[in-house]
Amino acid sequence: MLVRMASNQQTRPGIGELAKDTASGRIGVVMGEVGARVQIRPVGGGVEWDALPDNVVAPTAREELSARLAIKNGNSRDGL
Repeated sequence: MLVRMASNQQTRPGIGELAKDTASGRIGVVMGEVGARVQIRPVGGGVEWDALPDNVVAPTAREELSARLAIKNGNSRDGL
């Protein structure tokens, strides 16, 4: 049996998934939760930032594609 979520229900991205912090507009990878904050690391690496759980959502398909392309381009420049 296939269960689908109602279109108005969204789940917050889990650890290792791409997420958007709606407060800052930044997209990154969820690294974990500490207290009442979600820790997100920039897609290309760097220092994590804290976001409020209510501000963390899944990126749109376009935002996700853009973030994944940025990773590929970075790897290409680095010879990976």
